[in-house]
Amino acid sequence: RYTYEVAPVFVLMEEEVLAKLRELVGWSSGDGTFAPGGSMSNMYAINVARFRHFPASRQEGNWALPRLVLFASRESHYSIQKGAAFLGIGTANVRLVATDDRGKMIPEELEKEIERARAEGTEPFFVCATSGTTVLGAFDPLGSIADVCQRHGLWFHVDDSPHTEGGLAAGSPSPPKIPLCGRADSVAWNPHKMLAVGLQCSAFLLRDSSGLVQGLLQRCHGAGATYLFQPDKFYDVTYDTGDKTPQCGRRVDCLKLWLLWKAVGTQGLARRVQRAFAATRYLTEEVKRRDGFQLVLEPEFVNLCFWFVPPSLRGREGSPDYWPSLGKVAPAIKERMMKKGSMMVGYQPLGTKVNFFRQVVTNPAVTKADLDFFLDEIERLGGDL
Repeated sequence: RYTYEVAPVFVLMEEEVLAKLRELVGWSSGDGTFAPGGSMSNMYAINVARFRHFPASRQEGNWALPRLVLFASRESHYSIQKGAAFLGIGTANVRLVATDDRGKMIPEELEKEIERARAEGTEPFFVCATSGTTVLGAFDPLGSIADVCQRHGLWFHVDDSPHTEGGLAAGSPSPPKIPLCGRADSVAWNPHKMLAVGLQCSAFLLRDSSGLVQGLLQRCHGAGATYLFQPDKFYDVTYDTGDKTPQCGRRVDCLKLWLLWKAVGTQGLARRVQRAFAATRYLTEEVKRRDGFQLVLEPEFVNLCFWFVPPSLRGREGSPDYWPSLGKVAPAIKERMMKKGSMMVGYQPLGTKVNFFRQVVTNPAVTKADLDFFLDEIERLGGDL
């Protein structure tokens, strides 16, 4: 699907859905495309930002570039590093900015990293903030980061891919405190996460506040193949959108979101977001109430991180082997639950924190009984460790 004549309904559908998504972000104009996943959306952002700063790089490649540097937080998604590697920028040129104890990027540290990079003779060009980090569900302070980017003339991208559907949730009766991304130059948004749209469904959105973005995707990626994109067709050739991406044929990912949106409406989608927050609140209170469960930190979003402390370790917090022993609990329980076939949940360490469980509840069909079973099963499987 790359020209209007091949897929007229789907082309118009995609344009309409992208416009609605931009509206939810807070933009009245701009551009965008559906991409094969949030990692690719982040990669598109890096590539478009590089082209915007150095348009000669499209033809002359890296020979036309200084040594580029981009910035993301230590808690950012690994796709930023992958994108830098894939695009020839190099992972050594990704500066990971320090975060606070909740996993949020520290704007003052970002500014120091930018100044340090310039002092070293490199060229900063791109900053990625995250709204809902993968592990802790942290929201970087977007306004302060936007100020830093504006002062230094850097492209400001927001990775909304992990979970956030802030524009929908903001209109709910009890809106969660999700910062929106209106000042960003670009946004990656994954409806296949919190809205539970069928895989895959990821949107890459561009803001256009100055007219400079109009046609940017086309100029960055277009090859103008004459057998597809003839300029003298009888219809408006701006509807031949296939040349705006590195792909040629693409799946009709917008159809999945369009159908769901039509079926449940904006309020129905907002209720999915509200339900996820309600499930997280319930699970959090249950973790606090039950013996042997311990929060890693109070959740800010739908990411619940916790330890299960088996009876054999309770009351031994001061012993030197407590934390090393606790770090072995989550992997052992995960092995047992997978071999039993009862459920599956992720675990991981983070910094100095030993392995903990990370539960993200976004499925709208999950009930309180399901959440009770989840905690009960952890207790059953780990009670004798």
